[in-house]
Order: sequence, then C-alpha cells, then structure tokens
Amino acid sequence: MRVTADDVRTLLASDDPTARLVLHEGGFRVLGEKQWRSADYAGALEVAGRQELRDQLGGAELSAADYERIAAGLTVEITNQGG
Repeated sequence: MRVTADDVRTLLASDDPTARLVLHEGGFRVLGEKQWRSADYAGALEVAGRQELRDQLGGAELSAADYERIAAGLTVEITNQGG
C-alpha cells in the first residue's frame, strides 16, 4: 500500500485533534481516535497521528513536494512493519 500526498493533506486538514491515518482493509482512512478504536476498525494499522505529525512539522507551510516526501516516508514505515 502506498500513502499518497492527498492522504497526508486529508490528515493534516482534519479538525479532529485525535485524527489518525489508518490502513484498514486495503485502504487508508482518516479517523478520530474513538472511531479508530471501535470494533468496526479492529486490526487497523495506525500510520500517523495528526497532532504528532503537526508537531514534527512545526507549523511550516508545506509544498506539494513536502506532501509527497511525507507520504513516501510513511509508505516506507508501513513497508517496514509488513503492512
């Protein structure tokens, strides 16, 4: 599975501070923590948390290339976890 720049944009644009990008049943979804922890998403793999990612970025304005770079890094993390 490959994280896209749009996945990263969607995560960072979420109004929910508990939002997470998760891999579930072959697709990526942005879910709030309560929804992510529900039985409907049992077994979902957390890829990145909105707030954690924002903290890492330090409020910087992101270019299209930045979104692509972040997505590529998250894809590598998933691959390394066997996702």
